[in-house]
Amino acid sequence: MISEPTYAALESGAGWQIPARLNMAAEVCDRWAEAAPERVALIEPLADGNRVTTYGALRAMADALAHRLAAVGVGRGDRVAVFRSQAPWTAAAHVAIWKLGAISLPLFTLFGPEALSVRMKSAGVRAIVTDPEGAARLTGGDCVEAVPEDARILVAEEVAPGGPAFETTDTAADDPAVLIYTSGTTGGPKGALHAHRVLRGHLPGVEISHDLLPQPGDLLWTPADWAWIGGLFDVLMPGLWHGVPVVAARMAKFSVAECQRIIAQAGVRNVFFPPTALRALKAAEAEIPGLRSVASGGEPLGAEMLDWGRRAFGLTINEFYGQTECNMIVSACGARFEPRPGCMGKPVPGHVVEVIGPDGQPAAGEGEIAVRRGSASMMLGYWNDADATAAKFRGDWMLTGDRGMREGDFLRFKGRDDDVITCSGYRIGPGEVEDCLLTHPAVASVGVVGTPDPDRTEAVTAFVLLQPGWEASDETRAALKAHVKQRLAAHEYPRILYFVDALPMTISGKIIRRELRRIAAEGGPE
Repeated sequence: MISEPTYAALESGAGWQIPARLNMAAEVCDRWAEAAPERVALIEPLADGNRVTTYGALRAMADALAHRLAAVGVGRGDRVAVFRSQAPWTAAAHVAIWKLGAISLPLFTLFGPEALSVRMKSAGVRAIVTDPEGAARLTGGDCVEAVPEDARILVAEEVAPGGPAFETTDTAADDPAVLIYTSGTTGGPKGALHAHRVLRGHLPGVEISHDLLPQPGDLLWTPADWAWIGGLFDVLMPGLWHGVPVVAARMAKFSVAECQRIIAQAGVRNVFFPPTALRALKAAEAEIPGLRSVASGGEPLGAEMLDWGRRAFGLTINEFYGQTECNMIVSACGARFEPRPGCMGKPVPGHVVEVIGPDGQPAAGEGEIAVRRGSASMMLGYWNDADATAAKFRGDWMLTGDRGMREGDFLRFKGRDDDVITCSGYRIGPGEVEDCLLTHPAVASVGVVGTPDPDRTEAVTAFVLLQPGWEASDETRAALKAHVKQRLAAHEYPRILYFVDALPMTISGKIIRRELRRIAAEGGPE
């Protein structure tokens, strides 16, 4: 790993400097707790002032929780869900799980019962670490059926720190550590299994996207939930690794005023803003002074957003690119080079990123964006899905499913090969939404696509064939939207829903989604 936080040093780094034995719990917590236990790890900007958690306190919390997990039978290789939002105990939960040599599974607190069930049962979770609100949903609320039969539910706040230390398990850099589910084009979501080396793989891109992090006075925050790879490994864990304080501030829904309060009260200097947050700030004509760096990823920004960012923040927004399967592989760095509007930036040193053709060789023009095997942030594979893992690769290249082209050292994003919907920074698999709608008694068949939306990049758009006896009414449309909101997730419900008499299908019975997008572009079904 490259330690000097300058772009020149990153460029000159010869390969990944990753030790054979590595455990993320030691990297983000133990080493700081031993060297500087009073160093601030986390800051909570509460109504009555800022509350801090030191590295010493974080280790005490993680140790106590690790002992509790071990007591209920969690051991090396077991999967443990973390069903919590931004909070010190959430960070401690991941650290505790890694201390055991177990595998953490971050889960979004706004997931409905079906989304939770698919992930937890696929992973075969042994335990779930949550908060009182989450425990109420899992034990007596709408998500009882989502919990695997043998899984134990632990409320972190009920664990008392201060007991004996917990010796961190000795693990290899390639031992599995975290399982993050990503939406696919067909069927349910797939679990990308990552090793302890994944954090080392993120660090260069995080350092570059924040204009050579760390600098004196740096302090990180993102409104993105820590259940997503962007919140967990683009902000929280890199901050803890570097000893840069990270703000833990939960927002159930993004608010411009609350965002401004958090940044001002906590003294935030470095922010990862998803594009949807940037659009909300731009629409409100908000200005946020005092920031040193702003990074953004998930969707292309464009020249207009970059120009607005210079006016609103007094700096250049650094765009970055990656996927759950291999993240932080391309980035801009305003401190080092001028961005090129429409381009994502340059490949991050340590990652070999190329645009390839069908033959697996670099393409002269447009092709598929791919990253060569060997990147430290690349997944070990999809959980229990060897076929999907094999399909993700072409020779030595991991395929992103995105189209692009090289412009010298820069990479320009052109579009996606697959049908994953990008809505407000979330990647949504149409298959998961279709499966949820099909559980409603009104739905005989359904096809879901993304259609252009000026505020969200794309809107989830459903074409529904009704069962006999159901009326194509506003009431039915509202009921189907509510069904997805309640059963799957609020951000995945179809904002646009058409009723159709038939769906375009291939001979083999697959929905032709490009035809649905064409119909939507022409104003919808007749």
